[in-house]
Amino acid sequence: MPEVIWKPIKRAMCDRIGEEVTLEGRVVYPADIFPDHPPRIFGHRCQRAVECNLLDRPTCMWAGSLPGFDPLK
Repeated sequence: MPEVIWKPIKRAMCDRIGEEVTLEGRVVYPADIFPDHPPRIFGHRCQRAVECNLLDRPTCMWAGSLPGFDPLK
């Protein structure tokens, strides 16, 4: 059975909330019967996404509210 975990990718300064945030990826590791397959990333999120979504405007792709905008690039 595959293992699914949220793994920290990097830490970055977010201008929207003015704090350092941790960006995480949803990593799926293959089952033991496929040991030579690399893990795959199926999603991403920000540790502070709830706070950003409480703002009065859409924030960014990491918070899930504005998919086309990545302020941390």
